[in-house]
Amino acid sequence: MNIIQEIKRLEEEIRKTPYNKATEHHIGRLKAKLARLKEEAEKQRKKSSSRYSIKKEGDATVVLVGYPSVGKSTLLNALTNAKSEVGDYDFTTLKPIPGILKYNGAKIQIVDLPGLIEGASKGKGRGREILSIVRQADLVLIVADVFTLDSVDAIRRELYEGGIRLDENPPDIVIKKKATGGLTIKSTVDLSISEQTIKEILREHKIHNGEIVIREDITIDRLIDAIMGNRVYIPSITVVNKIDLFEINLPPNVIPISAKEGINLDRLVEEIYRKLDFIRVFLKPPGGKADNEPMVLKRGAKVEDVCRKLHRDLLKNFRYAKVWGKSVRFGGQRVGLDHVLEDGDVLTIYAR
Repeated sequence: MNIIQEIKRLEEEIRKTPYNKATEHHIGRLKAKLARLKEEAEKQRKKSSSRYSIKKEGDATVVLVGYPSVGKSTLLNALTNAKSEVGDYDFTTLKPIPGILKYNGAKIQIVDLPGLIEGASKGKGRGREILSIVRQADLVLIVADVFTLDSVDAIRRELYEGGIRLDENPPDIVIKKKATGGLTIKSTVDLSISEQTIKEILREHKIHNGEIVIREDITIDRLIDAIMGNRVYIPSITVVNKIDLFEINLPPNVIPISAKEGINLDRLVEEIYRKLDFIRVFLKPPGGKADNEPMVLKRGAKVEDVCRKLHRDLLKNFRYAKVWGKSVRFGGQRVGLDHVLEDGDVLTIYAR
């Protein structure tokens, strides 16, 4: 039995096995083995498969993901300066097409991807190439239309199978491998899964010695994600396009739009900016006035990130910086490269 056949066998066994305390241990081992085999199969495919590539530009990258013909290209053209071909037939977009959205001082790269179809995570319709672009994004914009509402759940499943976790934080688990001593499980919360199940999952991934510190009530899937270490965690927005064609009731967490008629695009742009969680930092040359135009960075950015964005030599020749704003105790406080900046800070960098 080859890897693909074994993967299908495990998926079928997991599907048929009811989950309860009596089967938890068995399902844990099956899921751990399945994740390991999928990883091995993916490594084999990467040796021979081609990949889409996109040069990242601007302050962040947003990808448009959806079924063919839901209006992704029309939306890209409406939001940016791109010229993505529009058609009323499937697979109009055959390769990633980028454009730039300028808003509130930020330059946001929007990428129109070829239509994602069911089975994409298994390679159908060049799905793996599409998912490789999604994994690099700062925000996923799921696009459906009023005729394909069911596609939203299907797309989220394909992204999940591709190792992309939407609107989740990474598991709060620390795994320290050791050469000897067996496995020690420490937790700061009560756990729903047994220590025996945790150890079996670890052993399935060839972790036989180490200390595992768990700070959340993990599920089997979250534990496996932590062990694999190759999942990406990306925020998302869901929009339903073509609302000008058909009246429909939508859940409150979905933004109804018409890319063709421009309906609700202002609201969408505001939500894109909010989800990207930008901060604005104003640069001030020594002895001069602060710039009117801010540098846009992701929240959590440090002085080091500003230096890298300005010029690589600035980091090498850095002496110290001074900051005015919310991130310091007093105006003009002297800080180092590891200082975390806040929105609205004014920054002066001193270099040799």
